[in-house]
Amino acid sequence: MRILGVNAIFHDPAAALVVDGEIVAAAEEERFSRRKHGKRPVPFSAWEQPEAAAAWCLRRGGIEARDLDAVGFSYDPALVDHDLGGLDPTWEPLRTTYAERAPFLLQSALPGLDPSIVKFVPHHVAHAASAALAAPFDDCAVLVADGRGESASALAGQYREGKLEELATQRLPHSLGLMYEDLTEHLGFARSSDEYKVMALASYGKPRFLDELSTLVYLTGEGGFRTEQIDWDSFAPRRRRGSSFDDVHADLAASVQKRLEDVLLGLLDWLHARTGQRNLAMAGGTALNCVANTRLLAEGPFERLWVQPAAGDAGTALGAALQLAAESGEPRTTMTSAALGRDWTDDELEEVLRHAKIRYERPPDLAATVADALADDQIVAWFQGRAEFGPRALGHRSLLAHPGYEANLERLNDVKGREQFRPVAPMVLADRAGDLFGRGPIPSPYMLFVHDVAPEWRDRIPAVTHVDGTARIQTVDAGAEPLMAAVLREFERRTGLPTVVNTSLNTAGRPMVDSPRDALECFGSAPVDLLAIGPFVVLR
Repeated sequence: MRILGVNAIFHDPAAALVVDGEIVAAAEEERFSRRKHGKRPVPFSAWEQPEAAAAWCLRRGGIEARDLDAVGFSYDPALVDHDLGGLDPTWEPLRTTYAERAPFLLQSALPGLDPSIVKFVPHHVAHAASAALAAPFDDCAVLVADGRGESASALAGQYREGKLEELATQRLPHSLGLMYEDLTEHLGFARSSDEYKVMALASYGKPRFLDELSTLVYLTGEGGFRTEQIDWDSFAPRRRRGSSFDDVHADLAASVQKRLEDVLLGLLDWLHARTGQRNLAMAGGTALNCVANTRLLAEGPFERLWVQPAAGDAGTALGAALQLAAESGEPRTTMTSAALGRDWTDDELEEVLRHAKIRYERPPDLAATVADALADDQIVAWFQGRAEFGPRALGHRSLLAHPGYEANLERLNDVKGREQFRPVAPMVLADRAGDLFGRGPIPSPYMLFVHDVAPEWRDRIPAVTHVDGTARIQTVDAGAEPLMAAVLREFERRTGLPTVVNTSLNTAGRPMVDSPRDALECFGSAPVDLLAIGPFVVLR
């Protein structure tokens, strides 16, 4: 079966194509539109069909819209309870109407599509499927937690032989994700976008408000929780965007982060007791909290934890397609890479470079050339292979730098226009990771956990060692990524350091670079020393 999955209801519009159970392509609309998270002016900030992403997925699969057997839309308007607290009475009916019209909107975007084949997949079921049906194990428990779906904010259950058994759902207005979004906005960041900044800020604070928060955010038993209305001003004054931080802001972030982890651990204890499963899959925006994930694996009852790399709403496009495939009896294919987006041939890349009339070379040994630049403390823009699906740069659309100079953290944050408390990540060969990093799982290919940096390495790689002595590592499989593996080996020969800095190839407020043109625009506007694009290097 040929199944297209679509997310278009909250944010991060995306599309994915699954053919005969195999994941063929997946991409977020922001990579084409260049609007981060697919946001338009309020109130229509999230109501965008992934027209370009869907059309590209079909092209990648070599099929026409008329050839599709099904389309999964990751929201079921029939499940919306308009009497629930927390739903906007003005815009929620419009959202529901928009979702109901989705089959016809998709028909307009994809000529030839039969709107009768569009099936509504509940939002949290799509999240659950994106994790459990793509995980490296068969039967498993599954936990989804995010801001909201149709009328709920969390789902707990298990998959057996490809079928979901829902064991608990948390109804709105109680929501761990919305609580974290509220805090994000109170701290002067963009909600539904900058929650990871709160997680980073939490490392600078102390959880001194934990006792008070425990009376406002708590477990109820039977897989549920409550998030009471919180007067954030009673803990810390509202911060205006762009203003400085006080210690109290970091302490509040640390307190909420710790309370989130405690509640998630309680939910896992309940879920494990109900299912007896050894393995757990997770999705939803909350599952992108790598600090929480690490604690859940270390202290929780499950032996193995797999998190969908595109755990946010973009991943529901993939989940909707996988869920329909499973319901149709299609075989399940494990997701082994997040590199599911666009790529270009060497000839196509060279044509772009020629057309741009830019100076470039084709070095005989690209890995050695890049390693030389990194060893010389240059910043390298790295554009290779298929773009990543999800929010993490995983060695295909990355900025690389020397980890041994502490000043490179500030330097990279300046390049990207980010706050200086934001960490950058180390990339390391999987077979070397255990020499430098402890506690977290290895391999860790998707940057979804944090690891303790070994004490003897902290002074040697200060650029990637966070204030709390941890790092959000990405491990590289040499068999799957031979070129990046060669760069890491060549860099170690020159410096004695088996790791390089890896952060996303973009600047503040812009989506991650996706196309060669994006790469050239970023290179031309940012203080980057070298662009490695396919087999070519672009020089200053």
